Amino acid sequence: MARGDVLRIDFPISQGPGSEQTGTRPAIVVDIDLPSGNLPTLVVVPLTSQLNAQRFPYTFVVAPSLHNGLTAPSVALCFQLRAIDRARIRQTIGILEQHYMDKLTLEMKRMLGIS
Repeated sequence: MARGDVLRIDFPISQGPGSEQTGTRPAIVVDIDLPSGNLPTLVVVPLTSQLNAQRFPYTFVVAPSLHNGLTAPSVALCFQLRAIDRARIRQTIGILEQHYMDKLTLEMKRMLGIS
């Protein structure tokens, strides 16, 4: 897996009330490949096709393309940045275009207060 890969992931179903993304959905890989070996987890930003999610801060819309593998406009939920076990990965569906990676980096920096 590489930064910018778009994956289909089985996010765990929540056992209680909450607003986390669950179920099988696409996500963007945001961590980098480590030359010393793979970690058992991967840091990702989930995507949703619910366009009303744009109302939240730290989001942006990704248009579907053959390159990124999405089939519908999707909102990147940077505020739901999370680590997932690699066993939850179902498939790689594409690679996010560079201009979206630039938006992703900007939104994560804003959210984390990094200049």
